[in-house]
Amino acid sequence: MPAPTVVDPAQETPVRTLLSWSSGKDSAWSLHVLRQDPAVAVVGLLTTINEAADRVAMHAVRNALLDRQADTLGLPVVKVRIPSPCSNAKYEAAMAAAIGGARDRGVTAVAFGDLFLVDIRRYREEALMPTGMTPLFPIWGMDTTALAADMVGSGLRAVITCVDPRQLDPSFAGRTYDARLLRDLPAGVDPCGENGEFHTFAFDGPMFDAPIPVAAGKMVERDGFVFADVTCPDVRSASIPAPHERPNESRR
Repeated sequence: MPAPTVVDPAQETPVRTLLSWSSGKDSAWSLHVLRQDPAVAVVGLLTTINEAADRVAMHAVRNALLDRQADTLGLPVVKVRIPSPCSNAKYEAAMAAAIGGARDRGVTAVAFGDLFLVDIRRYREEALMPTGMTPLFPIWGMDTTALAADMVGSGLRAVITCVDPRQLDPSFAGRTYDARLLRDLPAGVDPCGENGEFHTFAFDGPMFDAPIPVAAGKMVERDGFVFADVTCPDVRSASIPAPHERPNESRR
């Protein structure tokens, strides 16, 4: 299995880094880890947006809630708008344009919150190779049971926004990712959802300046997935999209 990618701590200036941001807990924890590394400077978030529904791809989180996250994280968001459905070619062209623009602004690395799916890591590494960007994997290889406990113990909280009912009961959609949920997960379900069992929206934790007030609203079943529409008092409604995206997109 590949080792985590590390940055040389002896370099004179921190590596300007974009963080691939799904809006979920693994992305949030990756930011927490990276911010403790003096060799890395996270200067922005990179997020794919389903342009038809104006929501974060796969997680179905409202664009305005993504903006709320970014505000309380103190980071700008590079939004990569993709159609739905989206072909591999269109996805890769949109990402290449976003990466190229970031490189022109002095960004030299992109970080990802992947944990153990080797094929996804290989895809990311191969995609970045022609760009000259360094791929970083700050939480790669961590034991997911211990990691989930550390996340919850730190005060990180998230809402389950999407469930794959083939792997997890739909009743988990809309629940808070906390110690009780971890106890309730059935055997065989990864506690971080790394196999796509569920996806989340992070709303509180040590990486945020303040918690985001949210609630799980309407439940929708679409294209074989169950979505919980996360709402916030001053965020307008938008339809929940079908989960059309690249399978290699960050999902937690």
